[in-house]
Amino acid sequence: MSDGTPEKAIETSEAQIASHWKEEDTYRPPVTFVTQANLADPEVDERFAEKNFPKCYEEYAELLTWYERWHTVLDTQNPPFWKWFVGGKINASYNCVDRHLAKYKNKAALIFVPEPEDEDPTAITYQELYARVNEFAALLRDFAGLKTGDRVTIHMPMVAELPITMLACARLGIIHSVVFGGFSGEACGLRAADSGSRVLIYMDGYYRSGKMIDHKASAEIAVATAEKEGQKIDKVLVWKRYPDKYTSATPMVAGRDFFVDEVLKDFHRARVEPVALDAEHPLFLMYTSGTTGKPKGCQHRTGGYLAYTAATSKYIQDIHPEDVYWCMADIGWITGHSYIVYGPLAIGATAVIFEGTPNFPDAGRPWRIAERLDVNIFHTSPTAIRMLRKAGADEPQKYNYKFKHMTTVGEPIEPEVWRWYYEVVGKGKAVIVDTWWQTETGGVLCGTKPALDLMKPGSAGPGMPGIYPVILDENAREMNPGTGRAGNLCIRNPWPGIMQTIWGEDDRFTRQYYAKYCKDKSSKRWQDWPYFAGDGALHAADGYFRILGRVDDVINVAGHRLGTKELESACLTVVEVAEAAVVPVVDEIKGRVPEIYISLKPGYAATKEITDKIVTTIETMIGKIARPRAVHIVSDMPKTRSGKIMRRVLAAISNTLDTGDITTLANPDVVEQIRQAVQGKEKVATKEGPADLKLFGKEE
Repeated sequence: MSDGTPEKAIETSEAQIASHWKEEDTYRPPVTFVTQANLADPEVDERFAEKNFPKCYEEYAELLTWYERWHTVLDTQNPPFWKWFVGGKINASYNCVDRHLAKYKNKAALIFVPEPEDEDPTAITYQELYARVNEFAALLRDFAGLKTGDRVTIHMPMVAELPITMLACARLGIIHSVVFGGFSGEACGLRAADSGSRVLIYMDGYYRSGKMIDHKASAEIAVATAEKEGQKIDKVLVWKRYPDKYTSATPMVAGRDFFVDEVLKDFHRARVEPVALDAEHPLFLMYTSGTTGKPKGCQHRTGGYLAYTAATSKYIQDIHPEDVYWCMADIGWITGHSYIVYGPLAIGATAVIFEGTPNFPDAGRPWRIAERLDVNIFHTSPTAIRMLRKAGADEPQKYNYKFKHMTTVGEPIEPEVWRWYYEVVGKGKAVIVDTWWQTETGGVLCGTKPALDLMKPGSAGPGMPGIYPVILDENAREMNPGTGRAGNLCIRNPWPGIMQTIWGEDDRFTRQYYAKYCKDKSSKRWQDWPYFAGDGALHAADGYFRILGRVDDVINVAGHRLGTKELESACLTVVEVAEAAVVPVVDEIKGRVPEIYISLKPGYAATKEITDKIVTTIETMIGKIARPRAVHIVSDMPKTRSGKIMRRVLAAISNTLDTGDITTLANPDVVEQIRQAVQGKEKVATKEGPADLKLFGKEE
């Protein structure tokens, strides 16, 4: 930025910071990988070219078993509410479990690795998974009284019982909503109320960084929160971490709370026929933070979602039945749904579920697990990679594991971190797929085809087969590859993994993802309805996309999207707080973390008690993932003459960047006061910073 530059020019110059990044050297996939790859046919791009759309996606659907075949691949009669594989009948639980029994019944479907290293991993075969899913489905139907179309909210940690619970729901056509285990009971209760769930499913406790977390305590808060929102919870089903003991200090409530293991005794050896569901029947809701205070329930269909995740698991993750695949994501996020549970199990994979944190008790833990279980496909986030690199850069060399394939997901990965991942973690012998996608998209949209495309550090890659991305400017003009100019990443076409809608909010769905670039609201042509991803990106001359980050006010913390409005709303529940502004701060481990600026109501003085109360409130209402790096109490916020807070200025101060032109502010003097309070007397601001911090420049 430069002083005196008009706001629009500032946006342009900020966007061009990214264009100063040099193009990285490319890496070829190892020959040993190419010779065994599931996708080694260079004609795949031709088969999935636009002239063959949407029929090309039948190739994905044919990986699954259908009760009835579809008669229409894509129905566009009610845009943007696309329908996929119309007329088809299918069940996700059957596809992930039953159909593998003839060939793989004695093969491990899931391997649960407890955090305590003195507890052995537990393998669950497809036959055992079949039995356990059936028994729990019978419990849901006959004890909990749930039926097709009902919603259930699941607030559980990374344990094998979580996918068992999800698959039991899917067997009956019950729509599950999994809440990340690290979220608070209040966050769970709000989601339960929004979805209309009358049953909550919990676990009593779990390990995290060496401590047993009392998770059942969250259930009490969730029930109270849901009922405050008008949703009565009839039953709370509680799995035990250890079958022979209750690990929570929170009492069970008679008539409402039930131990799953005790109730399951009545359903021993029960068998439940999978319900043949319409391809468009909702499979699950996944709540994600939005730009308003209310999280949005992304609603995903059964047929198209399962086809897309199965195909990308097979062709992009390159999972074979004989592989041992470990995705370190949490099942409470979309990556865990798509690439631990539904995608891998649909193709008969062996998937590892790890309870703990990757750097506990030390940075060698992931590599010990990989060595012991002979993991050969590894899937994690740049946050985890940065954390492991910082904690033990040489640790991977101490262990005798052999990865053939490694994925990175959730946020852009810096080239130097990518190279460590490739050279040290992968020992120079594994292919890396850097993926870009979202909760809303269901599966990978941009990334390299591992046996066919060159790898380029810092760049996600081209669009997936059948995905036609484009960069558009604010005036809907297409930005050609190789210009070096950033713009808004959009997808020109629908695809089977795309969400159906936002639960209960069709208008919000259309407004958020399609209104910005819709060419003709009366058109039923998919070409007139590009999907607006909300991410900024560059399109290189070679067709690869470099993702710059969010263009709205959502902060990507360790791959988890947290809405700033949601955090600010939490701050404003603290009685002393008059105004709150949340900005992203660069963090070497998590990528971005929130930092909070507060102004107080008259009569209150800044104290540590107030800042502590704000942090506690955020952790209670949202979860520890949202914990701010710092809370700054300021005399006033930098504001425009119309009274809008200039978050761009605050973000610049927090990140020691130049604050740019502040002459148009109503109170420009306050900027230096805030800067000194945060940075100290000496001016240390630089001229450039991460390109995605420009997202706060549009609020003026």
